[in-house]
Amino acid sequence: MVADTVADLSGGIPVDREYVLDARPEDGVRDAVNVWIEEENGLFAMRVGVEAVAEQWDRHEMWLDIAFADGRLYSRRGDGETQSAIGPGGKPTIRATGPMRFECVEPFQRWTVRFEGPVAETSAQEILEDPDFEEKKWVDVAFDIDMQMAAVPWQPGTMTPEAAEAMGGKQGDFMSPRYEQLFHCTGKLTVDGKTHAFKANGLRIRRTGFRAFAGFTGHCWMSAIFPDGRGFGVNAYPPRDDGEPTYEEAWVIDSDGRRVGARPVELPWLRTLVTGGEAVPLVLETLDGKRIAIDGVTFTNTRSRGGHVLPPDWPKDWPIVQQSHAFYTWDGVRTTGMIERSSKPSVMDL
Repeated sequence: MVADTVADLSGGIPVDREYVLDARPEDGVRDAVNVWIEEENGLFAMRVGVEAVAEQWDRHEMWLDIAFADGRLYSRRGDGETQSAIGPGGKPTIRATGPMRFECVEPFQRWTVRFEGPVAETSAQEILEDPDFEEKKWVDVAFDIDMQMAAVPWQPGTMTPEAAEAMGGKQGDFMSPRYEQLFHCTGKLTVDGKTHAFKANGLRIRRTGFRAFAGFTGHCWMSAIFPDGRGFGVNAYPPRDDGEPTYEEAWVIDSDGRRVGARPVELPWLRTLVTGGEAVPLVLETLDGKRIAIDGVTFTNTRSRGGHVLPPDWPKDWPIVQQSHAFYTWDGVRTTGMIERSSKPSVMDL
């Protein structure tokens, strides 16, 4: 594993960026901790997050989706009473709201996340058809997860000169300042009285700053860590109508633990909405000219926004977002990882 060969997993990022904001920032600023988690055998996957928005600082937003491979989906949105950000060491290491709590135990090395409370039961198919589904059935859910980081973080805009230039313009506003870090984790998940002890892979996103979506036309975002320590990440926006360069960036960690920048050659843009079993292969080319083909197939969908009926105040042809999890295979080695994509309805088969 990469974590065994790299003593410092900060990647040169100041440790203060791991700490959350403990006081209300200026309007428009968001301070968020999000993780994507995939059980190592593809039995289930999770997306968990707390979003602290300046304008509602007393009640942080929570995001929770737990999708099982058999189609069951447990989903909760909303907010909760904001808890203190100050951790045991006197530093702002806790981002928590209501029943959900993230804690930075050791910066860039170890984080935990816990939850205990009611969650609405639905299915991947129902939420694909109606993301604002009526919450009729609630079940008790609890989890306690220990995340051990497995690679140095990636900061978008640092892998290629073209990506750096794109992130310096309006396209950078779609993400807000962030970094992403792959990890392995262990935990216990209890759903309706049934407990699963598990091992899993994941991606942690630490994001603080302004975020704006005006002009957003879609994206393809994928990442995974493999059992042998290799890993990859890619994020790209579709070609622009004005012909100007679009943001696209990738990286790979090879067996030697070294990360190198890359460019996407082939990506599985979102063209239809399915609950799983979709082929999502990709091809990357490193800056030194090496082509890497990674096979992929989704095994569950955690959240989709159906694009058939848009709120009246939304722009027409606004991108549909689908958040899924996939099996990835690289030179015969398989793992589980994340994939989030969005596309305008006009280029999709709905």
